[in-house]
Amino acid sequence: MKRRDFVQRVVLGSAASGLAGSTQTAAAASMAAPGSERAWMAGLLQKMAEPVLSNMAKGELHKRFALEVSPTWDGRDKRVAYLECFGRLAAGIAPWLALPEDSTAEGRVRKRLQQQALQSFTNAVDPANPDYLLWKGQGQALVDSAYFTNALMRAPKALWEPLDATTRQRIVNEIKGLRRVNPPYTNWLLFAAMNEAWLMSVGEEYDPMRLNVAIRKINEWYIGDGWIKDGESFHFDYYNSFVMYPMLVEVLEVLTRHKGPFWQGKPADLLAQAVKRTGRYCEHLERFISPQGTFPPIGRSLTYRTAAFQPLALLAWRKQLPRSLAEGQVRPALHAVHKAVWSAPGNFTQDGFLTIGFVGQQGALGDWYSNNGSMYIAASSFLALGLPETDSYWTSPAQEWTQQKAFGGRSFPKDYPVDY
Repeated sequence: MKRRDFVQRVVLGSAASGLAGSTQTAAAASMAAPGSERAWMAGLLQKMAEPVLSNMAKGELHKRFALEVSPTWDGRDKRVAYLECFGRLAAGIAPWLALPEDSTAEGRVRKRLQQQALQSFTNAVDPANPDYLLWKGQGQALVDSAYFTNALMRAPKALWEPLDATTRQRIVNEIKGLRRVNPPYTNWLLFAAMNEAWLMSVGEEYDPMRLNVAIRKINEWYIGDGWIKDGESFHFDYYNSFVMYPMLVEVLEVLTRHKGPFWQGKPADLLAQAVKRTGRYCEHLERFISPQGTFPPIGRSLTYRTAAFQPLALLAWRKQLPRSLAEGQVRPALHAVHKAVWSAPGNFTQDGFLTIGFVGQQGALGDWYSNNGSMYIAASSFLALGLPETDSYWTSPAQEWTQQKAFGGRSFPKDYPVDY
């Protein structure tokens, strides 16, 4: 049986042996043994990543990845899809690839994908390679360069340090070249800030103004109780998950470590505040999860699927979940979400690439900027795989999440607003 066919059977819940092991139905997700939950998630991430990385490592992603765009596509160069695809996938898979090497089946898969990712980073910035990405000519490159650098920030020893000197310098040059893009006063400010924070983290010259403006504006847009506006108007969507909180927290982590002189000691305080606010937002996300693992299909970019839960996965990976959210409660809840979304047919093409859709292929749900490369931001909901299988996140007994308790007629915590 081909590897791809094997992984697909595992992810869809068929009985099989190997990396992902046996799986359960969505209705029984909360009763899954912790080990099988991790194996299922790892199998699903492998299924998502392998077609991209194996092809890009050979310089064949442009050749093999057939593009799909939304019916309302705005006409920009479709080649932006390849940077979106690789950058977003890399950011999500980076913590998993950063785990120490081991001889387990999962460890061997990680090692293979890490090597493919390293070659993909090399090809991405080599002008002579067929998979050289579209760094110039499109403002969209700023957006997905931030996921590209976020991956390197999340796994520097696995994805940055092993690169050869020529590739590292090419990456630095491409990222600095994107300063030509003037970001609008929206979540785009954080894309510019992420790139500058990454440059700071690797000892390169950085632009303090792009960091300063982004952090100040995002904090000005905080409207309370864990929610941030995306610009001057509030939109009820998942952009706090896709961009706002993860990038704000990770940029502030770099500033705190490097003590940027223009902050005069403030980054640590801002970081503590951002983590608390992220935790409050995560309390809302957890309460959105139904007993069956479904969640509200609200707002723009709905086709990003499980990326709506990136902050929960991020805080779980960082061991920073609020006290109100036990690991044994969050893990089965997120597992149920992934089962509800990814067990449906149509999420992947016959070649193994993601389609545009929320649950399955639903191209009409795409926005004017949506292409199938955009969909790889869903990998960000797998960040907890960056914790080893022995971590308490994976081994703690499963607990019911809030809606399971509420609709089961059992006691559950009340919910009140917070002021921080």
